[in-house]
Amino acid sequence: MSIEAGSKLQGKVTGITHFGAFVELPDGSTGLVHISEVADNYVKDINEFLKVGDEVTVKVVNVEKDGKIGLSIRKAQDRPERPANSERPTRSSQQRPPRPQGGGPRPQGGSRGGSQRQNQSRPTTLSFEDKMSRFLKDSEERISTLKRQTESKRGGRGARRG
Repeated sequence: MSIEAGSKLQGKVTGITHFGAFVELPDGSTGLVHISEVADNYVKDINEFLKVGDEVTVKVVNVEKDGKIGLSIRKAQDRPERPANSERPTRSSQQRPPRPQGGGPRPQGGSRGGSQRQNQSRPTTLSFEDKMSRFLKDSEERISTLKRQTESKRGGRGARRG
């Protein structure tokens, strides 16, 4: 009986280590079930799940050229396949909470730098480079405005002294 990747077999646990369990297969060869392949949830101590002498159903994950056999107990369990569109919501369908307003110094004129540009019509999809250049430009405008305001309060360059 040849062991092929993907086949399910009955085996007997012959040894347990901190990283997995060795399972003897029907043809007499031994394979390793890595600790991550024992159960669907996190396994801290493999001894909570397996003992030497346990009969287990395993699925052959891989057979290496040097004869090592990789096994999985969790993949051998029959479970319905997950549908392509899983229960988990995608990032685009999640609602984001509204951003808090205020918080920082505002430029003169009561608008947040660049809001006039945002009202103009523009293409809806921008390349990464376009987004990055827009971000850098807005960032530099905000930093220069902030520096101007803080320097005038501290009595920095060109500020009047009374």
